[in-house]
Amino acid sequence: MTGGREVRLDGVVKSYGATEAVAGVDVIIAPGEFCTLLGPSGSGKTTLLKLIAGFERPSAGRVLIGGRDMADVPVAKRDIGMVFQNYALFPNMTVEENVAFPLEARGVARSESGRRINDALGLVEMDGFAARYPRELSGGQQQRVALARALVFDPVILLMDEPLGALDKNLREAIQLELKLLHRRLGVTIVYVTHDQSEALALSHEIAVMSEGRIQQIGSPRAVYERPINAFVADFVGSTNFLDGSVLGPDGTRGHYRVRTEIGDLSVLATETFRADDKVLISVRPEDVELTEARPQAATNVREGIVDQKIFLGEVLDFQVKLGNRILLSRQHPSLRTPIGNPIFIQLDPEKCVALRAA
Repeated sequence: MTGGREVRLDGVVKSYGATEAVAGVDVIIAPGEFCTLLGPSGSGKTTLLKLIAGFERPSAGRVLIGGRDMADVPVAKRDIGMVFQNYALFPNMTVEENVAFPLEARGVARSESGRRINDALGLVEMDGFAARYPRELSGGQQQRVALARALVFDPVILLMDEPLGALDKNLREAIQLELKLLHRRLGVTIVYVTHDQSEALALSHEIAVMSEGRIQQIGSPRAVYERPINAFVADFVGSTNFLDGSVLGPDGTRGHYRVRTEIGDLSVLATETFRADDKVLISVRPEDVELTEARPQAATNVREGIVDQKIFLGEVLDFQVKLGNRILLSRQHPSLRTPIGNPIFIQLDPEKCVALRAA
């Protein structure tokens, strides 16, 4: 592999009539980075991928690859590999013929083509399957062939559109691990589209969370998960508890505020500056709602509630804790066995309670 190239989108807009599918996107994806476009259906992520590939032309703005404006560069000249959810293999061709197709389209000599095909199939652990047809392969094997076909001509960028969406959970997780190892080995720039939050968190160097044609937040998986910048990101990436609040003022530590909420006054973290009486939403992840049967010695953000419900999920146990008229979700290790109806104490770490500006 030759390594990846930078992908830059400058003010990219894509309109279909009066509808803006992509509404002014600016983003830089560094060479060799694994960047995931994450969002619900209709958020614009697949359209953005098509704009990078050249299947669509922007209504405004520029797509640059390796510093070169792609406005007049056809799809076949962009050195981009594509992997789709439906595999898009030719059913009447063998595995070898499918993988060879991009090389034939580029006029690669047969002597060179054979070596590249063998290398590509080896990369995805499909040695020995060259003579089989797609109908003779499992879904996971077909996806590996699609990946080999995308890699065989040594692309500088790999675009992947929901490539694991048709696979079952165990196979999807296994191929996620293989993708991470393959990316580390090859160093190609990957732009990956998914609506699956856990997949994005597991795979990516950076996640661009999209909604209504715009990037709401872009950052590392940890930053997007732990420091969401608005309620959409907090709600879409993982699960969270929201509490309505009104800012009372700074809380001594830089970036922290005292906020009046429906479960009492809380010390919280903010990623922007607030004034007294500003309306906010407090986001706190279920795993950050700590539960103990004895009152914690530390007094910060401690409340007493009642266990209202428990849901066993195997490796974790979800507690629904009632505090007055509110229910908070807490994700705990199954070793905590407090019965339904019993009192329990919750403690919210101020560093894990994120204040977001209310809409």
